[in-house]
Amino acid sequence: MSHPPRRTIVVDGLGLANELRAALADEIAELRAAGRRAPCLAVVLVGDDPASASYIKGKRRACERVGMGSVEHKLAAALSEAAVIERVEALNQDETVDGILVQLPLPKGMRPNRVAAAVDPAKDVDGLHPLNAGRLLLGEPCLTPCTPLGILKLLERFEIPLAGAHAVVIGRSAIVGKPVSLLLQQANATVTMCHSRTRGLAEFCRSADVLVAAAGVPRLVRGDWVKPGAAVIDVGVSEVDGELVGDVDTESVMGIAALVTPHRRGVGPLTITMLLHNTLAAYRARCGE
Repeated sequence: MSHPPRRTIVVDGLGLANELRAALADEIAELRAAGRRAPCLAVVLVGDDPASASYIKGKRRACERVGMGSVEHKLAAALSEAAVIERVEALNQDETVDGILVQLPLPKGMRPNRVAAAVDPAKDVDGLHPLNAGRLLLGEPCLTPCTPLGILKLLERFEIPLAGAHAVVIGRSAIVGKPVSLLLQQANATVTMCHSRTRGLAEFCRSADVLVAAAGVPRLVRGDWVKPGAAVIDVGVSEVDGELVGDVDTESVMGIAALVTPHRRGVGPLTITMLLHNTLAAYRARCGE
């Protein structure tokens, strides 16, 4: 079935992230001008995974650029889970730390959910503590996972109507799929959650006004899966033959989708920006604001 060509907006996620970071920098500058300390993010890195080390470096630079403090705690992979939790609990008690991020993945044998549950919910800037997950489910104020929050900011920035829209989410992880479906519901979208075992996945996708691909399957979503005029959000990043690709075959959706995020400089920069946003929000909440 052919469709008349349309102009597809390829989202500059880095440009939008920089806009949002400039606003955060202004807020933090105002705090400093009033004689208050800057918010501070503590990052816990266990082991020496190169990708994790690279992510940490990017987060440190992002903190510096908005005037936010950051501290890194690098722990040996050979440490026990109990020792890692002990370090997290020490950061919970540190009054100079407002946000705590435990970098994933953790070394084999450590339970991510157990470590996430050790973080003070008021400092849980990843939004993974069971208390924050429960508050999100109930629609109560909470610290929200960063990638889903970034996706909602992006849809808001491009004025994508969500009330009454049909949103399809491919993927059911606790980090992206489940929380983004809840945020879309809170915005009054009708949400269908799909996954690797969904029968007739393509048909669900073709009915979506907003399509979020977060399955981790390279080039899963093709142009013939996309409803003309849909907003397509590509969250996945996989390596295929030495090349990084997303969950969306971007080239094939051009001229069909109204908007698509590229797998590079798309949602990723917004994820880090929302980490900064959550750290500032945690700081303000701890100050009673």
